[in-house]
Amino acid sequence: MTIELKKLTKRFGALTAVDSVDLTVGDGEVLCLLGPSGCGKTTTLRMVAGLELASEGEVYLGGKNVSDRAARDRNVAMSFQFYALYPSLTVAENLAFPLYGEGLSKTEIEVRVARISDTLQLGGILNRTPGQLAEGEKQRVAVGRSIIRDPTCFLFDEPLSRLDVQLREEMRGEIKLVLQDLSRPTVIVTHDQLEALTMADRIAVMRDGRIEQVDTPHNVFQRPKNLFVAGFIGTPQMNLLTATLTASNGANAEFAISGGQTIMIDVDPRISELSPGTDVTLGVRPRNLEISNEPTPDGISTTIDIVEPMGAETLVHLSDGQHVLRLVTDWRVPLNEGDKVHTRFLPGTTHIFTADEQVLRTP
Repeated sequence: MTIELKKLTKRFGALTAVDSVDLTVGDGEVLCLLGPSGCGKTTTLRMVAGLELASEGEVYLGGKNVSDRAARDRNVAMSFQFYALYPSLTVAENLAFPLYGEGLSKTEIEVRVARISDTLQLGGILNRTPGQLAEGEKQRVAVGRSIIRDPTCFLFDEPLSRLDVQLREEMRGEIKLVLQDLSRPTVIVTHDQLEALTMADRIAVMRDGRIEQVDTPHNVFQRPKNLFVAGFIGTPQMNLLTATLTASNGANAEFAISGGQTIMIDVDPRISELSPGTDVTLGVRPRNLEISNEPTPDGISTTIDIVEPMGAETLVHLSDGQHVLRLVTDWRVPLNEGDKVHTRFLPGTTHIFTADEQVLRTP
């Protein structure tokens, strides 16, 4: 089974919510649609489910074009952001409800309910109604009601958004274990990058209705294709500094940082494509900066604005007079607000983005 979207587009009047999306999700693959609110993630998911009909383009499920089929004829299992449990039914009855229309025997339904309740640890609450459940229990029931069927695919819309931090951590692990056993393509919509990075086989990053990059979690983080993906993925966010190329020799390049300082870093040979005087954006992760006792050619001088202890690490907010930088260091490094420090870019870690926001060099 696969999900395949071809030039999928959705317009609401003059607004194009989803703009010519091409995407394939393989059998047994978990793909996360990740992006900020309003970027078109949920609308894309709803078109796969048949809850929204596409303005243009096609949806293929299991190799069949289902673009004109109603939701009830697509055989998809969808878990909504709001649990959508029947309040008058018990947990067992909520789990069994999707099976009644499949013509299964009472024995087969009971077997499936028992199997799913065991997988999601619902055995102790099968006789309770939703009003008697905690939020994490409701979420597990909603997931269970989706995976109890044998559909063409599984669709999850912000499955953990209503849970607190601790429950999110617990449920991420539980759902990931469940998804590993599903031999169907699965799409998860989320705006939480940690959920995407930990749960997905691949991530599709969306912005303004378009897909900016589709890749493994590692590559989306380490090798962003453009400035948007680089700035969106990562906590704390990547540092982005405007600069101008002043010289290069093929192995190293010198940049003038906005604000007056210069920096020499090792570069990809593709830097030779750019002429001196070309404006670029340098991107470096907070954990790829370090504090140096002395000025270095591959660093800049900064002032500490804010020190945020984070347990084993410390997040430091720095300023060079033009940019605000974030640096993560060991908690034992002595730091004080107002101190002048030298900030070094670790070798091989700086991304270079050209004026069109596309990456020129990825470590």
